[in-house]
Amino acid sequence: MSSSDSRPERRLQASVPLRKALQQVPRQTFALDVSEQQVSGHGAFSGTSDEQLVSLVRAARLTPDDRVLEIGTGIGYRAALVSRLVSEVHTIDSVKFLADHARQKLDALGFDNVHTHFGDGLAGLAAEAPFDAILVMVPGVGVPAKLLSQLADSGRLVALVGTDTTRRKLLRVTREGDEFPEEMLGVGTDAIQLGDIVVEMGLADRERVEQGARKAAASGQRLGEELIEEGVIDEVALYRALAVQRGMKFETAQILLRRIDRELYRAVSQAYLEHSHVLPIRRDGARLQVATTDPAGNFGGLAVALGASEVDTYLVTPRDFRRIWAALRLGKAASPEPDAVDEATQQESRDRDLFADNAFDARMVAIFEAMLLDAVAERASDIHLEVYDEEVRVRFRIDGELHDIDHYALSKLELRGLINILKINAGLDIAERRLPQGGRFRRRAGETSFDLRVQTQPSLYGEHGIMRILPQDQHVLTIEELGFPPKIASQYRRLLDSPGGLILVVGPTGSGKSTTLYAGLQVLAKDASRKVITVEDPIEYSMHGIQQTQVKPEIGFAFHNAMRAFVREDPDVILVGEIRDKETALEAVRASQTGHLVLSTLHSNDAVDAVQRLFDLDMHANSIASELLAVIAQRLAKRICKACREPAEPEPEILAELFPHGDVPADFQAYRGAGCSVCGGRGTRGRIAVLEFLRADKSVRAGVTRRLPVDELRQIALDAGMITMRDSALWLVNEGMVPLAELPRVLPAERMAPEK
Repeated sequence: MSSSDSRPERRLQASVPLRKALQQVPRQTFALDVSEQQVSGHGAFSGTSDEQLVSLVRAARLTPDDRVLEIGTGIGYRAALVSRLVSEVHTIDSVKFLADHARQKLDALGFDNVHTHFGDGLAGLAAEAPFDAILVMVPGVGVPAKLLSQLADSGRLVALVGTDTTRRKLLRVTREGDEFPEEMLGVGTDAIQLGDIVVEMGLADRERVEQGARKAAASGQRLGEELIEEGVIDEVALYRALAVQRGMKFETAQILLRRIDRELYRAVSQAYLEHSHVLPIRRDGARLQVATTDPAGNFGGLAVALGASEVDTYLVTPRDFRRIWAALRLGKAASPEPDAVDEATQQESRDRDLFADNAFDARMVAIFEAMLLDAVAERASDIHLEVYDEEVRVRFRIDGELHDIDHYALSKLELRGLINILKINAGLDIAERRLPQGGRFRRRAGETSFDLRVQTQPSLYGEHGIMRILPQDQHVLTIEELGFPPKIASQYRRLLDSPGGLILVVGPTGSGKSTTLYAGLQVLAKDASRKVITVEDPIEYSMHGIQQTQVKPEIGFAFHNAMRAFVREDPDVILVGEIRDKETALEAVRASQTGHLVLSTLHSNDAVDAVQRLFDLDMHANSIASELLAVIAQRLAKRICKACREPAEPEPEILAELFPHGDVPADFQAYRGAGCSVCGGRGTRGRIAVLEFLRADKSVRAGVTRRLPVDELRQIALDAGMITMRDSALWLVNEGMVPLAELPRVLPAERMAPEK
């Protein structure tokens, strides 16, 4: 009786210091960033609410002298809290990344009585046994016998059992000699809340989440919807958090589209699928994979109907759900293979009036809209619609490379329909198929507007269509976010403080020149003592504090016209979108001569070649030499995906080109992306600039004045300390930003080896 009476008191005492510990150790202290969450997978979250932690401590009857073993470290948050209540904590996780992350965090925060291990947690830590308490935080594993044997006499093993994260139960097993009686302590209280997950994942701080919760309660909408509306998190972040809350798998349409079995889709009523917000993906034996936007959905009935007994549910965002739905619908109505169509049918297709059939018209619009949605979701910069004999090819340019998009099975007739949809949207002549045409139109996807540049081109087998996709509401990157080598970043900032002169950013089309200039403009915009004017075509980013102007050549307002007008408006800095002709080059040089800092772009292959380009535009050598401050040349290389980056063995043939004498630095390290759901299995995500930086010093100016040949001027620039593309490329490789295999695609063969 006395023992029974003492238990509530001991439990209460255990929870009091834990409440204090909860206040002292914020969840977000242990948060993973987005890429780390992808590496870690399901273990990225502690998985227990504050109330569940209190319940666990009560059930384990922890005392200050206890030695505790935790199975399932996660991010280290639980171990940190428990360590405040006991003498020693050992925690083990089977995911090495998580074990390392937790160890680093715990060591940095001074939790000296926590010892983190990597290995099979279900086997325990026999070398450290016995333990007074064992906390099993891995659901669905039961009570492994090896763990029971590592309990001290009167030791307690406590586990959250059950796969439903909203109704897990607490199980306690106590060692009494050779006996291990079990007690089911009821349903775990207070399932983990979405707000806790958002905070712990590092998506928002506690104050913003609580503010959002109050607004959501007042307006009657859900917390997630309120957080999106307030701009605290985006749709992808919300659904990742919901997946964690429900113990589900989160996946992207990009990955699921590769697994789709269209026969399953055809076997189920579309009305049911639409009503239930679910789509069958594929069946593997007795397991059915489905995608849904409903985290509370129960699809056991669908599994039975499709001959399966178990369901693997993937949570997707509403946008990705629409993408998968569109792909399935298009696949369902896909045209037969060309060799299955007789000549009469082909002739009928050639002669058919595309817009006489309203159903066909509607289908083409649906395909067009689905294709745009796909391209935006894949971060594609261009869509290519091509035809070769009877083959229609759809390709997206992603991170500089073209990729075939196989889930669009289009006939030549359907391609003609798509080309006409393009022409109508861009205001082109749909009857003209003999000449190239160009136009543009705008679309909005969610909160982002896109400027779409359209070009059609006649070819041997029919018209091709190309769409360039330009986001209009993009975040303007800072110099730090561009990933510049520190030396170049500091020199670029110093150049922006110059009272006058000419700064050029050069490179091929699509090499990120404007992005580099805009990063500089961000710095200038913060200086209220200087007036900055830009003339652009088009205005790519709207920036506060900067006077931006769009050229209009059709009414006689070109770049050089704007420059002449600008110098009379008392500016300190002028940005010219591009020096395209002699007139603009002349006005840019004149503006710099009259005490203005002029920034512009130019098409050339490298920094020294930019000087020759100015000569070609009839600029006087002395004018160039006196006004040119610096030239930044750049090309874009694919960036290694942070979520799956790993050390890699350098390719011997590339090393031989880079270091022909075999003098590879001892600290040289290459990396690669293994491929994951974040990067779509490609191993790279996004691009980064590989730079060449030429600062015009006395020797360079003297060479320009003498109009030396490009090769001689380059040698002078190298002697003056020019940072070559090879230099910055090797720095990016060593820092784990760019794969070594990218270098031959970025550097000409003669620039792979050292130049001096």
